[in-house]
Amino acid sequence: MRAALAVPGRPFRIGGGGPQPRGEGMFETLTSGSSGAPRRILRSMASWTHSFAINAGLFGVGPGCRVAVLGDLVHSLALYGALEALHLGAELSLLGGMRPDRQVRALRGASVIYATPAQLRLLIEAGWQASGLILVGGSKLDAGLRAAMAGARITEFYGAAEASFITLAGPDAPANSVGSTYPGVEIEVRAGLIWVRSPYLFQGYAGQDLGADVGGAIWDQGWLSVGEMGRLDGGYLYLSGRAGRMVTVADQNVFPEQIEEFIGGLPGVTRVAILPRRDALRGAVMVAVIRGDTSAEAAILAACRARLGPLIAPRAVIWVLDWPVLASGKTDLVALAHQVGL
Repeated sequence: MRAALAVPGRPFRIGGGGPQPRGEGMFETLTSGSSGAPRRILRSMASWTHSFAINAGLFGVGPGCRVAVLGDLVHSLALYGALEALHLGAELSLLGGMRPDRQVRALRGASVIYATPAQLRLLIEAGWQASGLILVGGSKLDAGLRAAMAGARITEFYGAAEASFITLAGPDAPANSVGSTYPGVEIEVRAGLIWVRSPYLFQGYAGQDLGADVGGAIWDQGWLSVGEMGRLDGGYLYLSGRAGRMVTVADQNVFPEQIEEFIGGLPGVTRVAILPRRDALRGAVMVAVIRGDTSAEAAILAACRARLGPLIAPRAVIWVLDWPVLASGKTDLVALAHQVGL
C-alpha cells in the first residue's frame, strides 16, 4: 500500500484475478459480494484522495491519530480506511483476520475505527467497551447495537464500492435515515431509485465483469445508481432496500432489509437475514434466519406481527449457529440460502 501511494499514479489491484489495471492513477478493488460473486471495480486514485482531504477536516484523521481497520483489505471499506490513514500521516492498525478478543485488545488507544455493523457486533460479544470515533459503513446500525456502543462517538455513512461516500449520519440525523449528503455529492430519487453524482464514483467494472448481469450499477449521463431504493425527506435520505432483493408478497413490495433492521434490534438476536420462500397463495412469504437465543423465537415472531403486520412479518424462524460471512463481514446471503434450503 505504501508503495502504491509513494509512486504517484502507480496502478495497483487488491483482490480478484487478472493483470494489473492500466492507466495512470488507476486501481482495482472488489465489491462486497453479499448477494453474489464480488465484482472487480476500476477506480481513479483521485476518486478516493479527494475525500481523504474532506475526512481529515471532518474527523481529524492525520498525524497523532491512530486509525484501526477491522476488515480485510480485499473489502473496499477496509482498503479505503487504510489508504486514507497512510495518505494523511496517521498511525494505522490493520486488524482484519484477527479473533474478536484480540481485536478488542488491539483497539486500545485507537482514535478512529472503520468497521461494519457485523464486525462491531462481534467486538461487543467479545466484551468490548466502545470508545473513540467509529465510522460505520456497509449497512445500517440497528438500535440494539447502537445502544451497546453508547460510550463512543458514532458516524454512519451510506455508500457503495462503486460510489464511495453518499451520505453521512451524525447524532442529529433522524433515527431511520442514513443521513444527509456527503460533501460534494448530489442525490436524485427517480421512481424510487436512488441516483448519485459526485467526484467519488468508480470508472466501471473491470476484467470480465462488465456489470451486464443483474445487480450491476448503471449509468445515466454522469449519474450512477447501484440499485438501491429509497426517498429524500427534509434533506435526509431514507433507504427501502436493494431493488434486487425486493420480494412481492401478495402484490405488495417487501424489502428484506427493513425487516432485518427491526429484528436485529430485538433481544436475543445476534445475526439475522430475511429470505423469501415460495408460497402458492401469496407468491412468497418471508422467513427469518437468525443466530442467537432460540428461546426468544415466540417473542420475535409476536413482535414482528405487531410491528410489521401479518403479511410482511416472517412466517417462520430458522436458527443457524454457523453463520456464513464475506470478507467485508456482511452476511453471505447466497451461502446462507443454500445452507437453509431457501
